[in-house]
Amino acid sequence: MNIYDFAMQMEKDGEQYYRNLIQKTRNAGLKKILDMLADAEVRHYDTLQKMKKNEKTQLPDSEILSKVKNIFMEMKAGKDTLDVNVSQKEFYKKAQEIEKKSRQFYTEKAAEVDNQSQRETFLTIADEEERHYVILENIINFISQPSTWLENAEWYHLDEY
Repeated sequence: MNIYDFAMQMEKDGEQYYRNLIQKTRNAGLKKILDMLADAEVRHYDTLQKMKKNEKTQLPDSEILSKVKNIFMEMKAGKDTLDVNVSQKEFYKKAQEIEKKSRQFYTEKAAEVDNQSQRETFLTIADEEERHYVILENIINFISQPSTWLENAEWYHLDEY
């Protein structure tokens, strides 16, 4: 299996994992966030598929952090904390670990390819995987302590990614 096939399978698996998580939560805000994460994995897959075919590609700028921030703020305003299940924490931790490994994979592959455009794309995907990791960290904190987390949430740190 070549680098692109492996990476595409990783992205497809990630998308499916997020789609499965959507089915495990009743919280509308978390469903939206998980759907955005799944869609991001689809964009990564499509980008990798173009790279495999040596087509010129550029990953569009991701607005996921600002969108997630808005969803959490809506949840805070609407007090949408009632349907959160702390037992799902392990699912989100597993997703976080997947994102961490994905970031490492793309960073390593960027160092291995000779093509500057492909290197930059791999690094962009790695950066997005880091953003996903941060989003999942916020979800974990939210489901662990929904009432205090929403009251004390400070979003400036999301803008750093």
